[in-house]
Amino acid sequence: MTGIRCLLMRGGTSKGAFFLAADLPADAAERDDLLLRIMGSPDPAQIDGLGGAQPVTSKVAVVSRSAEPDCDVDYLFLQVGIEAATVSDRQTCGNLLAAVGQFAVERGLVAAGAERTSVRIRLVNTGGRAESTFATPGGRVDYAGDTAVAGVPGTAAPVALAFAGTEGSVCGSLLPTGRLVDEIDGLPVTCIDNGMPVVVTRAEDLGAERIRSLRIQAGKLMGLGDVTGSAVPKITLVSAPRAGGAIATRTFNAFDPVRQHPSIGVFGAVSVVTAALLDGAVGHELLVRPEDGRPFVVEHPSGVLEVDVDVDQGSDPPRVRRSAVIRTARALFDGTAFPRP
Repeated sequence: MTGIRCLLMRGGTSKGAFFLAADLPADAAERDDLLLRIMGSPDPAQIDGLGGAQPVTSKVAVVSRSAEPDCDVDYLFLQVGIEAATVSDRQTCGNLLAAVGQFAVERGLVAAGAERTSVRIRLVNTGGRAESTFATPGGRVDYAGDTAVAGVPGTAAPVALAFAGTEGSVCGSLLPTGRLVDEIDGLPVTCIDNGMPVVVTRAEDLGAERIRSLRIQAGKLMGLGDVTGSAVPKITLVSAPRAGGAIATRTFNAFDPVRQHPSIGVFGAVSVVTAALLDGAVGHELLVRPEDGRPFVVEHPSGVLEVDVDVDQGSDPPRVRRSAVIRTARALFDGTAFPRP
C-alpha cells in the first residue's frame, strides 16, 4: 500500500493536512485527485478520509522551500470540498498559516533558532508575504503555552503573524469595485480585499437564498466572475460589539449559506476591520476603537479574535500600512496518509 507522508496540524481555528510539495504530484489535476481521496471527498461525512466533515477541517497546506530571496518557504493553501469533488486555490487561509513555520522546521526546510524562530512565508495563492515567529527553545518547536484562542480548547504557545502585500491580493485592489459602498438587492455593502475578499453588510435577517444572491452578485462586481462554486468572497454581517470588543461579526460558509462559520478567518477579520476603518464604509459607524493603540477585538460566534490594522486614509485609494495577528498552533499527528483507491 502506497502512502504519502503527512503531518496533521491545527492552525488557529482550522485543522489541515500538511504536505511537502515534493511528496505530491507536480501535475495539479493529479495532485487534486490524490488529495480528494486522502481527505475522503466527496462525502458529507468524509468517513473514508482525513477530513472532518466541515470546511474548517477539510483543508490542505502544501509547503516547499522558496526561490524568492525575501522568503524562506512557499505556502499553497487548498480548500477541499466535502460533498463536492472540488479543490480550490482561490483563497489563502490565515489560520493554517499559523502552523506553516513550525511545519517548515519539523520537516527541515528551516533551521530552528536557539530560543525563537522567524520564518518568512510566501502565500502562493495571493502573492502576499507573512512572517511567523514562534518559540523554539533548544532548537525544537515548543507547542505548549498559555495563549488562548477563542474556538480552541485549552492554551498553546503564541504565534505572531505579521503580513505584507495583502491588500488586493485576490481581487487586485483593496476596494475591488472602486467604491466604498455598493448596493446589492437593496442592501448597502462594502466589498473589501485585504488578504481575503469579503462582502461586509450590516446584520439583518438574511435567509440563505438572499445570502447566496448577494455573494454571487458581489463576486461579479469584485472581478471574481462566477463564484457559484468558489469559496470566496465571504459574506460577513457586522453589528455593534456586545462584549466590549471593536465590532461583532457573523460569517457565512460560501458553499452552504445556511451554515454559519463557527468563528472568523484571520484574513477575514483583517479585511472586516480594514473596511470598518474607512470613513463612509459599511460598519464604520459601528467600530469601537481600542484605547492606547491596542489591537482591535473582533467578536465572532465562538469568542474574539484580536487583529492589528493600520490604514493610511490620506492616500487615494487608501493604503494598508500594517496588519498582524496572534494565533496558536499544534502538531496533532505525524505519519503516512493512505488515499482511498
